[in-house]
Amino acid sequence: MAIYLLDTSVVIDALNRKRGRWQLLRALVESGETLACTAMTVMEIYAGLRPQESITTQAFLDGLEHYTVDRELGRYAGLLKNEWAKRGRTLSAPDVVIAATALLHKLVLMTDNRKDFRMPQLALYPLSEF
Repeated sequence: MAIYLLDTSVVIDALNRKRGRWQLLRALVESGETLACTAMTVMEIYAGLRPQESITTQAFLDGLEHYTVDRELGRYAGLLKNEWAKRGRTLSAPDVVIAATALLHKLVLMTDNRKDFRMPQLALYPLSEF
């Protein structure tokens, strides 16, 4: 069984019932898979939250496993950001923490923003349009 780390784009689409994301995530959970997110995803979700969405959003996030940022993850994310900066690619802090979380914990990342996650060693879920 895999653990799927949800990027913010996937969570937003699932909450808004867009692009078949709700159905996909439900099917994964029903088949015994685990869904997770990072503190960065939670931050990004709450940064754009509208008052009428708070109950549904909280219930959805409560159903996920959560990965926190500790010193080891911060170090790994910093080194990853540094490595990509040397290649001329600037990674946002939230994206590099999400990528580092997936890599450090050997998770499969689900994102619609593949351009932000170009690390060849990163396992990406093959999302399709619905």
